[in-house]
Amino acid sequence: MALSTTSTITLHINGEKHTLSVDHRTTLLDALRERLGLTGTKKGCDQGQCGACTLLVDGRRTVSCLQFAVAAEGREITTVEGLADGDRLHPVQQAFLDLDGYQCGYCTPGQICSAVAVIEEHAAGWPSAATDDVRPEAGPPPLTEAEIRERMSGNLCRCGAYVAIVDAVARAAAGEGAEATA
Repeated sequence: MALSTTSTITLHINGEKHTLSVDHRTTLLDALRERLGLTGTKKGCDQGQCGACTLLVDGRRTVSCLQFAVAAEGREITTVEGLADGDRLHPVQQAFLDLDGYQCGYCTPGQICSAVAVIEEHAAGWPSAATDDVRPEAGPPPLTEAEIRERMSGNLCRCGAYVAIVDAVARAAAGEGAEATA
């Protein structure tokens, strides 16, 4: 008896349910881009090294080129397209736009999704390799340039827009420019 190599799954993406039949080897990235037309998430290295395909799964950042679509069933997936609230950009998106946190823009969706998670991880008190005092009672460390750079280190920018990316993450984390998104 041959085992099936496909499954029908329902993915919860940006608040909507999408049911599709996929080969078990289909990555979440390929399902999003090729099957559902959600092309905001980019395919960079296809090896989990560049971060261009970063999105949020249950609020945690995930490189979607290494995640099988079948393993994402029943989880909440947020792509860069799902961050905005209608015509109102997410504060991280607005900060990237205001501070030119992009050049060619190819890595930008992954950078933005990662930045959203970085800000939430920091606020929750998660330490990074740059955190001096990792004791839980110490609370979140200051979100310095070194902290931001370390926390964003899984996302590569071939153009070298890192200075503006760090500035955009810092602005969004501080809540600056919120009036620009209202």
